[in-house]
Amino acid sequence: MYPFLKGHGTENDFVLLPDPDGSVHGELSAARVRALCGRRAGLGGDGVLRVIRTSAVGDAGAGQDATWFMDYRNADGSVSEMCGNGVRVFGRHLAEQGLVDPAAPVPVATRAGTKVLTFAGGAADGEITVDMGIPKVLEETSVAIGERSWPALHVDMGNPHAVAFLGEGADLADVGPLLEAPRHDPAVYPAGVNVEFVVRRAPGHVAMRVHERGSGETRSCGTGACAVMVATALADRAPRDTAYRVDLPGGTLRITWTADDRILMTGPAVVVAEGVTDL
Repeated sequence: MYPFLKGHGTENDFVLLPDPDGSVHGELSAARVRALCGRRAGLGGDGVLRVIRTSAVGDAGAGQDATWFMDYRNADGSVSEMCGNGVRVFGRHLAEQGLVDPAAPVPVATRAGTKVLTFAGGAADGEITVDMGIPKVLEETSVAIGERSWPALHVDMGNPHAVAFLGEGADLADVGPLLEAPRHDPAVYPAGVNVEFVVRRAPGHVAMRVHERGSGETRSCGTGACAVMVATALADRAPRDTAYRVDLPGGTLRITWTADDRILMTGPAVVVAEGVTDL
């Protein structure tokens, strides 16, 4: 038996495994991650966040000036570089357990580099802003579902995204069953891709659905929302420091592309349960 917690950020939900020195889970197996994330026979989640000290993860944490490392796995057990909603939930857990001081910026090491979290008003129960780093805007590409295809923009937020706009008057329901993986160019995305379908609501306001590689359609994706904001701001020729609202099925995130080329994402994160499991 070992401890777990369950949390979510805009209904993108995760199982958290406290494992400070890496002695509980060792090399966390894909089979164990799949069992934990199973929604009928497991605890249920879009992924697993192992809470481990950066000093205990070896090369993955090398050179990062952060005490804690977010060891993130997709629901299918595959390793992922980054998770924007997950890192807020990770930070919430650290603050609630007294492992960090939420009155000061909190660095968290990830496979996509160190992300810095700021807690609203220094409180442990408000929204959290994450400095997601510098986005990489890459090539134009396309995605398809069934016989339909859409042009897309390749944006890297530490993990790969294909952002597709549905066009004026379109409905997000038009994209059909996102639980079936959209097709993409394997030459552009050899390790798979997160696909975002976007509609405009108003100036500075968009809505999206997302298919996450390794997890299928999720209620929210933080890095995906950041990629959507970048693609939308470029299309709008918006000046830097323009704030965007991104609506997802599970809630709303607020995202700004700053004058110094950083992406700041703000949203909620809660831990809703804890217990022990033998999965």
